[in-house]
Amino acid sequence: MMHDETEILIIGGGLAGLTAALHLQKVGLEVIVVEKTAYPQHKVCGEYISNEVLPYLQWLEADPRFLGAAAISKLQFSMLSGRSICTKLPLGGFGISRYSLDQYLCELFKSKGGRVIYDTVDTVEFGDERFTITTLTAKRISARQVIGAYGKRSAIDLKLKRDFIQEKSPFLAVKAHYSGEFPDHLVGLHNFRGGYCGVSKVEGQKINICYLTDYNSFKSHKNIDAFQEQVLYQNKYLKAIFEHSHRLFESPLSISQLAFGVKEAVLDHVLMIGDTAGLIHPLCGNGMGMAIHSAKICAELLADFFRGKIQNRVLMEKMYISAWNHQFGSRLRMGSLLSSMLRKEKLADIMLGGMICFPAVLPLIIKKTHGKMLTVDE
Repeated sequence: MMHDETEILIIGGGLAGLTAALHLQKVGLEVIVVEKTAYPQHKVCGEYISNEVLPYLQWLEADPRFLGAAAISKLQFSMLSGRSICTKLPLGGFGISRYSLDQYLCELFKSKGGRVIYDTVDTVEFGDERFTITTLTAKRISARQVIGAYGKRSAIDLKLKRDFIQEKSPFLAVKAHYSGEFPDHLVGLHNFRGGYCGVSKVEGQKINICYLTDYNSFKSHKNIDAFQEQVLYQNKYLKAIFEHSHRLFESPLSISQLAFGVKEAVLDHVLMIGDTAGLIHPLCGNGMGMAIHSAKICAELLADFFRGKIQNRVLMEKMYISAWNHQFGSRLRMGSLLSSMLRKEKLADIMLGGMICFPAVLPLIIKKTHGKMLTVDE
């Protein structure tokens, strides 16, 4: 068995894991990232990021606008009834594919001396203030700290006996890229029976269409294309978008058993970030921003812990849980509330009617699901 050693090991080289790796690397800590799949890779994701994280990404020298990200300034929200409302996004944002962004962050990390191991973590054990990690290819890595950034669901969740992994979830998410006509500056959020769909541009003038639905509604249809034509097309806005677009993927990507809401931010001394710590409903449109922000919180506390500014591991973990709940707890609750309301057609239409009568309400809801501009103390 091969042996290795590092100060910090990150399980998962997605958006949150790579952001944390860049931050920790920048403050002088040794980091290894273990990622099971080589880059680039497509992922089921809305691919919209609020500008709230842009100053932080610039501090990391990882400005995604370098990749040609689409600038987004407005939101259109529509219901099955045909009614819709459009509003300016308070902070604005940008659209960038995970295919491009994750690879960009990985190459940036490696260019600065970072190590990425393509493998799958099998076990994580903690004792005598150190972690021992083994992989499926018989690597053995010792680390002072482990960060869990492996995404929405993983076999490692089973081994850690996380509560959410034992519960069945009704949600299925589907995503694909398309070519066609769609405003560069707009993100669309369109309700359909049993779910909702996000539409926005990413780099290269591609359109990302990603939707969440109830699996029980989906399974009665022959396939994804049939479901889209028979269910999503009932919303006239979605019908127009699909009929005037050409799918660039051979087949859409999908993921099921999505567990939304708060998971454990710390488990067996592993610090969880991004979707591994909590998954916000796509309807809130800022899961990528939340992943980046959680990586920042985690990295800043670890930097203080390794410098001796935080006295011990227990205190550091308590501080992380407190900061995570403070920043994201209310967003996740708002996301769950809005999702449950939108899945009830009549209630959702009443809600939209209220927004049309009182247009200032929608920007307030958006603010409840987003954060403030992130700053970094040097």
